[in-house]
Amino acid sequence: MKRTLLRFENIQQLVGAETLSVILLTDELRMRGLTVVCDQQMAAQLQMRIDNPKNCHHLLPEVLVSQLSAKYEMMVCGVYDGQYQVVLMDEIGNTSRIRMSDAVLLNLISHIPLYIEENLMQRQCFPFDEKTQTQLAIPINTMDVKHLKSALEKAVDDENYELASHLRDEIKRRNEGD
Repeated sequence: MKRTLLRFENIQQLVGAETLSVILLTDELRMRGLTVVCDQQMAAQLQMRIDNPKNCHHLLPEVLVSQLSAKYEMMVCGVYDGQYQVVLMDEIGNTSRIRMSDAVLLNLISHIPLYIEENLMQRQCFPFDEKTQTQLAIPINTMDVKHLKSALEKAVDDENYELASHLRDEIKRRNEGD
């Protein structure tokens, strides 16, 4: 299986949604970008480590990571119900599923590598340009239904009917799976 190593670039608040932020990840060459939506609490945890990582060495996640003796890696292997599916694996094959935002935090704290299956990266990525980081693409298949409905209302209000149609179709597809 071909895979791509992801690297953390930054985190930005999502315009129009004060409780959500967008994590920007890129491939090693910084040619392709991938976005992940996270909540306010995770954004604060990430920002704390970005702003002053030395002040975090006594926090529980850092302390627990310092006690790890096995080698680990993480793999983003799919999208299900608006969430990236991430598996944390140790060197002997034990696995656990974790949220994508938790995987990013763990990567920042521990440098445990975070990979994504290449086929998934191809489907979800966008061309990354450092100069246009303020204009990030968020794949609709990684948004929860609540935020899809909110985006649908905004698209209709803005008379962006093509986007509204895509959002409506994604909401229908998810509701059929219930």
